[in-house]
Amino acid sequence: MTHFDSCNRPISYLRISVTDRCNLRCVYCMPKEGVPLCAHDKILSYEEIETIVRAAAELGINKVRLTGGEPLARLGLADLVRMLARIPGIDDLSMTTNGTLLARHADALARAGMRRVNISLDTLQPARFRQITRRGKLADALAGIEAAHRAGLEPVKINTVVIRGLNDDEIVDLARKTVDDGWHLRFI
Repeated sequence: MTHFDSCNRPISYLRISVTDRCNLRCVYCMPKEGVPLCAHDKILSYEEIETIVRAAAELGINKVRLTGGEPLARLGLADLVRMLARIPGIDDLSMTTNGTLLARHADALARAGMRRVNISLDTLQPARFRQITRRGKLADALAGIEAAHRAGLEPVKINTVVIRGLNDDEIVDLARKTVDDGWHLRFI
């Protein structure tokens, strides 16, 4: 049975935030000092998430996107991916990530059943990356993008938040990555 939203679009996907934690403090997303974190016992367990996805699949949901915070900040994420990939009817399992932890997890996620990733990347300049994220390294995000490609998490989609006066001078350089490196880039 297909369900529809208020604009009469079919509802076929479910987004699940697996954690409120993040290793970055992006200027447009989170205060520098972070936010009060939920206690672990207040966050859904992997078994509870699996139950919700099973119920959603029975209602016609066939796509699941894992989000956060930063999903890879939660331990054992590949275990959750494995659990969800086994649910009948779920044929597209993806994740939105900042990419900085992805290099060490991409292979395990792909083996567990992750199909693709969206990676948030707002600049190609190391100093500006640090300025925007307040603590990250551009090299880690780029390594995550490369690891995702090697692991077959395709298409790797790049989401860029364009901020006037901060990174809008890089639009052409970022867009060039679609031609030079085959990036699937979206400006937000």
